[in-house]
Amino acid sequence: MKLATFNINGVKARQEALCAWLDEAQPDVVLLQEIKSVDEGFPRELIEDKGYNVETHGQKGFNGVAILSKLPLEDVTRGLPGDDGDEQARWIEATVANERQALRICGLYLPNGNPVPGPKYDYKLSWMTRLEARARQLMADEMPALMAGDYNVIPQAEDAARPEAWTEDALFLPQTRDAFRRILNLGFTEAIRARHPGPGVYTFWDYQAGAWQKNNGIRIDHVLMTPACADLMVDCGIDRDIRGREKPSDHVPVWVELAF
Repeated sequence: MKLATFNINGVKARQEALCAWLDEAQPDVVLLQEIKSVDEGFPRELIEDKGYNVETHGQKGFNGVAILSKLPLEDVTRGLPGDDGDEQARWIEATVANERQALRICGLYLPNGNPVPGPKYDYKLSWMTRLEARARQLMADEMPALMAGDYNVIPQAEDAARPEAWTEDALFLPQTRDAFRRILNLGFTEAIRARHPGPGVYTFWDYQAGAWQKNNGIRIDHVLMTPACADLMVDCGIDRDIRGREKPSDHVPVWVELAF
């Protein structure tokens, strides 16, 4: 099974690019972030015509996450537990299963947190605390599971072409990286780093200042797998060339292949 995460940065604006990538990459499951659409506005029929089941957790003009799956989606839940008053659409999870096994898949769009200091950064850190709590639950369950999406976290200096430019940014502050590390240290495997160690591996290039042309990128889209899920990993990668196409998102897809 091939599973991918992709911050699409507006599904309506990029539906043609999304469909072209789906046809080319043929993922079985896709976790989308920043769909920037209410549920009713998502181009559902376009995706369903390609053989996908579609579940969304949308929000008008901002945020929004979705799951596209060629396998049936069961036990779908929306919203990260821990704050009933949180109205931002940033989390969706479901179970996919075949005749042999089941997998819990969680799609997330972690808050950016800028400007720092301020309420947006406070929200980011509190969201990450809730994420850690959910991660602990996933680790305690026997079912293989993964959490994938736009984490808005630059884990290490080597995950940025110019780390010195990010030292005061919410994506790279020590508190942010510490919160991410606490989750990893629960026993998760970070897919890309497990297979592609070293610098120069990026998933995001800003639209400004020729970042793509200069390869001034950062790596903020991650796939975290429980041990039972990591045991299933066959390969993983980044569809980097998507960034150079017409009307691209500023993110590119990250994918894992599982023996599922």
